[in-house]
Amino acid sequence: MFSRECLGVNQREFWFSMTIWRLAILGSGRVMQNWQMSPRLALAIGEEANDLITEDPFALLFGMVLDQQFPLERAFSAPYELQQRLGRPYDVHDISEMDPERLESLFATPPALHRFPRANAQRVQALAHIIIDNYEGDGANIWGTAKTGAELLARVNALPGFGKRKAQIFVALLGKQFDVKPTGWRNASSPFGNKGTAMSIADITSPESLIKVRAWKKAQKALPLAVEPAE
Repeated sequence: MFSRECLGVNQREFWFSMTIWRLAILGSGRVMQNWQMSPRLALAIGEEANDLITEDPFALLFGMVLDQQFPLERAFSAPYELQQRLGRPYDVHDISEMDPERLESLFATPPALHRFPRANAQRVQALAHIIIDNYEGDGANIWGTAKTGAELLARVNALPGFGKRKAQIFVALLGKQFDVKPTGWRNASSPFGNKGTAMSIADITSPESLIKVRAWKKAQKALPLAVEPAE
């Protein structure tokens, strides 16, 4: 594992070098061709982790894959934590081409990036393969070229680590916070895409809304035969 200390640079130099690396990746045209910046997500995680999942479609999908049977904060911090463990930024090609055993080891190194680190490392790598093979190496193409909400939902539902419920939450997140609104997106993502809800990550825009979402999730757990909802 690399760190700022072992790289021999101070914090400002470290983040400057990471910014240059990210700009180089963007300049190569390998990622994020169709992604438009949005207001930074208001999750209860570090600023750098929040910035990464806001700016990088693959990182956002990566975090969403991990958001089940695991705390929301740690799931969406994982893309940034993996960057820290690598000692540099990465893109979808890096993850796709990485030796599977090395990726699994990076996920499993304490503190593990998920409760089930090896299975989720495999899902994230499979996600990278699909983005490269089916979406020109750009995760934003999953939603950027979908003509309807139903088509978008079907695409997301087909990704590793997603089921219908999580796919609906992700479509709602795209619509509510990233202004990705193909025809019928609310209907496709209902009830999570409905106006005025406090049910999922799609509704977290402040510390107060996070508390409301937590309360809804707690109430869902108390229901008979409840299945833990993805956030």
